[in-house]
Amino acid sequence: MKPVLLPLRRTLGELRDDRRGLALIEFAFSLPVLVVLSMAGLETANLALAHMRVSQIAMLVADNAARVRSSIDEADVNEIMTGAELSSDSLKLKANGRIFLSDLEPNGQAGSNAGQFIRWQRCWGSGAFTSSYGVANDGATNSSMAAGMGPTGAKILASSGSAVMFVEVAYSYQPLVSNSLFGAKVIRYSSAFTVRERTDQTIKNAGNLATSATAACT
Repeated sequence: MKPVLLPLRRTLGELRDDRRGLALIEFAFSLPVLVVLSMAGLETANLALAHMRVSQIAMLVADNAARVRSSIDEADVNEIMTGAELSSDSLKLKANGRIFLSDLEPNGQAGSNAGQFIRWQRCWGSGAFTSSYGVANDGATNSSMAAGMGPTGAKILASSGSAVMFVEVAYSYQPLVSNSLFGAKVIRYSSAFTVRERTDQTIKNAGNLATSATAACT
């Protein structure tokens, strides 16, 4: 072999055997996969947490509304919704969701018109949602709500002489990273509690609050 080729051969051999930078190259190839998996894991956990929080808020509002004794007032409803806002601040529920609080009772009708009705309904939140289960006065004079209120197969009935606080929460899920993983999602949960000691189910307005100052479903 010519002497001039020996240095070139030696250099090529050294390059072939050089392992410096190999780990960095492998990491560069694997980094996109690790980032995608990490983001997917975080988004999945965030979605699961949002489901849990929305479910808890539905239960919280229904339970608190059912605990109001003697009679219920617009101010009581405002306090209940304030509690929901404080509990859902991390979700930004007020801007991206809506809570429907309904008073469900027997309609007092006889015969074929007997059933349940929504005496009143109050709403909170700026989300562009409507209730899936009815609005105020539904079923008041007919049997359209004879089976009760709620999803098919799990409808709620109020017993005679009492009422049920039925709550539905609808929420436009706000992704932690992007909607590209799960797509745009709406989370809905409902809950219901029978009123404890309240005998007057008509909603009052002792403070003469303006409609704009109440949780009216306008």
